[in-house]
Amino acid sequence: MIISIDFDGTCVTHEFPFVGRDIGAVPVLKELVENNNQLILFTMRSDNNKGNFLKDAVSWFSDNGIQLYGVQTNPTQSGWTSSPKAYAEMYIDDASLGCPLIYPENGERPYVDWIKVREILIDKDIIRKDGDPQIS
Repeated sequence: MIISIDFDGTCVTHEFPFVGRDIGAVPVLKELVENNNQLILFTMRSDNNKGNFLKDAVSWFSDNGIQLYGVQTNPTQSGWTSSPKAYAEMYIDDASLGCPLIYPENGERPYVDWIKVREILIDKDIIRKDGDPQIS
């Protein structure tokens, strides 16, 4: 399955222009890749004269040992569409309707609840329940 992944509020807390804090995405994203899914980073971040914000997000995946299939686009779609939307079969994004979120008591913006996302992925047979990852 090709899965599009947002970054801020989805993989880490919202702290743009900085990379936010860990929210438990790493073990689940690794499980997705281990189960032969392909991940596309699909984020509002970009590199410009103010900073390498997209590069920072791409580096986060690399630093955490998570292989990306594409960044901002599906590498196969240029042959069949000129649409700027990255084609995927699933999108995980803190702004998507129905995505399970954690609402911090300190007033921070909500972010993805990866424990519940993992349960959904197991329920849909997208990842196997071989063992529970260490999610803190």
